[in-house]
Formats: sequence, structure tokens, C-alpha cells
Amino acid sequence: MAERRSSPEGTGDDTQLTLAQVAARAGVSVSTVRRWVQKGLVPGYDGRWTAATAAYVRVIERLRARGHTLEEIKRAGDQGQLAVGPIENLLSASEGRYTLRELTRATGLQASVIERIFAAMGMARLPSELLSEEDLEMLRYVAAMLDAGLPPEAFLQLARVYGHALAQIADAEVRLVHLYVHEPLMRAGVANVEIAEQMEALARQLMPFVVPLLSYMHTRLLGQFVEQDVIGHMESDLSDGAPEEGRLRVAIVFADLAGYARLTVEQGDEEALGVVERFVEAVEQSLPADARVIKTLGDEVMIVGPDPAALAAWAVRLGAMIDDDGPPPRIGIHYGEALYRDGDYYGRDINQAARVVARASGGEVLATRSVVEEAAGLDGVTFERIGEVGLKGFSEPTELFIAASGRG
Repeated sequence: MAERRSSPEGTGDDTQLTLAQVAARAGVSVSTVRRWVQKGLVPGYDGRWTAATAAYVRVIERLRARGHTLEEIKRAGDQGQLAVGPIENLLSASEGRYTLRELTRATGLQASVIERIFAAMGMARLPSELLSEEDLEMLRYVAAMLDAGLPPEAFLQLARVYGHALAQIADAEVRLVHLYVHEPLMRAGVANVEIAEQMEALARQLMPFVVPLLSYMHTRLLGQFVEQDVIGHMESDLSDGAPEEGRLRVAIVFADLAGYARLTVEQGDEEALGVVERFVEAVEQSLPADARVIKTLGDEVMIVGPDPAALAAWAVRLGAMIDDDGPPPRIGIHYGEALYRDGDYYGRDINQAARVVARASGGEVLATRSVVEEAAGLDGVTFERIGEVGLKGFSEPTELFIAASGRG
């Protein structure tokens, strides 16, 4: 929840708007707004139009556009489900006032570049839509970053990563507040207007802390990854056969829970989800410092790190770390080259690692020859050769080993 500045027009909650302004902001007629007021659809309306009550009208219009009847909207409002007017107004940007052509002149960015930037950030909008003061300020930041020497393609990839990460953050903020604040107030029978006021007050109290917290985390993590990158470059220079340009040599791990689908049937989704959450938490808390979780999909976790030996040692210890009655983890490890794009890793070796874990049984750690060569003599880990195994999608067989605890 990033705090926004007051709009240039100063349309705060205490500023009175005209009925025509309210209707225009929602894209409906004045008579339509009057009808909604008569039916009691606008919470908090007391004869004056404020930015918050105008926000309710915009919400009603969006619900109507999605096919909901006025009766359904009225019922939802009475139950406290539409307590969003004040908080939506708090988070909304200022009114659009700039055309795309005006933004290109103000920033020096081409129109096509501006459109790609918004799309990459996940905020695609029509070129004909007027853009706000906040949009102009953001684009000036982008122009400054490009002028500083950051290649446009690198920035667009960063923009996609920022967009994906912050969309996940914003989604979590909204859903967690809904689950732990909004729904309990609704169940307690609190009036819609009072719910809206409490949620807006909470947002106002939290927003000033979010940006400093994100800035702190970003700076700490950036330093961590800069250090890893320096070490990685040095080790790459010392090794034979450096990766091609645009590629990285990494250890890739896929881990999941054997029999997870059966668990959902036997114990239900809630219990199965709890098992997955404990599994992912155990993975994140025990990984080597230079490895990280790239993504999760259901019960599957993808991990990347520079050191295959460290990840092999971690993998054979993971089962003992998980104190759970759920299904045991199975793990596949491969060491190879990956193409890095938009914060993720792609390529043949990534696909190969994903196929390796599919051949593992519950409690097993399977590793390829490339991992064993890097982890030879690793203390506390043994590698037992299985043989050459055909993996789906690969014409040549892959030599696999079972990694287990023992004297190296």
C-alpha cells in the first residue's frame, strides 16, 4: 500500500463535489446516480457528495457492468461487503490530465516505449486514456534511469519483475486485510459505513510504514545478491568453459511432496495446504545462504543456487528437518546453464531438473552426473549410481544417482 499525494484539485474526503462530477467520474448519467441514491445503494450519503461517496458510485457502476442487479448490490451493501469507498478514494491516483503525446514531450520517451513500460508493469492502459500527475512522475524516474545508462531491455525486464512482485504484495495486502479485518467486522454485524471507516483508518496508519519497510528489505537483499554475483563471476572466470553470453551456470533443484494429490483427497484441502505451508517454510528456513526459492507451484518448489555441493548436502538433510506426518519430500538436482529472463530461469537444463524430480520416490534425492562431479568427496553425502534413465522430452538418457546421508 503505497501512500499517494493529494490530488492537485485537493479532492479529499471533506471536499464537496457536484452530482454532475460524481456521475462523470463513474461514467453514468446524473439520473442513474439519483436512482441509486433513492434505492439506498450509496453508503454514507447524507445529501453531500464527497470523494468517498463518489468512490462508492464507481464501485456500483463496475458491479453493474459485471451483470449484478441493483438488488444484489443493495444486499451486499447492507451486509458490509461494499465497505470500500473511503479506502478506494485514499488509494486512487489523481485525475488524468495528460495525453500520451504530452508525456512524450515532457519525458523524452517515445510513445511506444511508454506503452511497453505500462504493459511490463502490469498496468496496461489505452493510449487514448488521460494519464495522471503520478504517471508523469513515474515516467520521469524511468527516463532518468535510462539516461544513467541502464539499457532499455534491462529496464523492461526489471519492470516486469517489479510488477509481478508488487502485484503479489498488493494482492496479499488486500486478501489478508479482508480475511483478518473485513470479514470479522461483517460477522460481528458492524454497519457498512463503520466498517469502511475502520478499514480506511487502518490503511492510513499502515501506509507510512510500508515503503520504508520495502526499502529496507530491498537494500539488504540487494547487497546480498551483489556479493553473490561478485563471487559467481570470480568462480566462473576460474572454471573451464564459461557460459555463453546471457546465460548463468547454476544448480537447479525441484522439490515436491510425494503423494500430495492423495493427501488432498484423504484429508481435505485445508489440511493438505497446511502440510505444504510447513514444507515450504522448512525449505526457506534451511536453504544455504546463497540459494533461494524462485517460485512455488502447488506443492512444488523450484530453487536455484551457485553451489551444487551445498544444495546436495542440504537436500539429503531436508527430510530430517521436516517434523511432519505428511508425505515425504522428493528432490531432483541438476547443474547446468540457464537463460535468465524477468527474474526467472529457462532452458534445457531447467527442464531436465524438473524431469529428474519426477523420477524420484518419496524421501529420495536424485542427482545428475554434473552434480556428482561438483560434489565429489562431499563430507556426509554419498552418491549411488542408478544408471542411465530416459527422461520425458529428452532423446538421450540421463545418468542418475541417489544422494544420501553417509560418509563421503
